[in-house]
Amino acid sequence: MKHPFQLKAVWNGGRNSEGHIEAGGLRTVISIPQEMGGPGTGTNPDEMLLGAASTCYLITLAAMLERSDITPQELTLESEATVDVTNNVFTYERIVHKPRLVLQADATAVQLEKAERLAHKAEESCMISRAVAGNVSIETQPVIEIAVAGK
Repeated sequence: MKHPFQLKAVWNGGRNSEGHIEAGGLRTVISIPQEMGGPGTGTNPDEMLLGAASTCYLITLAAMLERSDITPQELTLESEATVDVTNNVFTYERIVHKPRLVLQADATAVQLEKAERLAHKAEESCMISRAVAGNVSIETQPVIEIAVAGK
């Protein structure tokens, strides 16, 4: 079964102008980031790729945890991308995901170990990670904790 996704874009002007995109629930202004000599309004392809990789990873991890009967008390994610600019060539080099899972106070050592494995496996299973494999290095640095009882 194939799932089509569509995006509509409008760009009026040259390199330092801005545009608008719409794709499903996403509606935003786009431009080149200030760090790359653009106006920095709205979002940009670099942030959108990071957003796609991060949300795909987070949703994949949540689904894997659910299938393993692990319900985290808290699940958060910070991700960072590195783009290299050498000789005016922009290369999206690396994404680092830093998930933080706080398991329920009654979580077992087995659940803790399984959550750690799933935090790494989710990156390999994510559709976006697989799409950029071989072009962008993706690393996962999970922090897994057990909640203190009564908090």
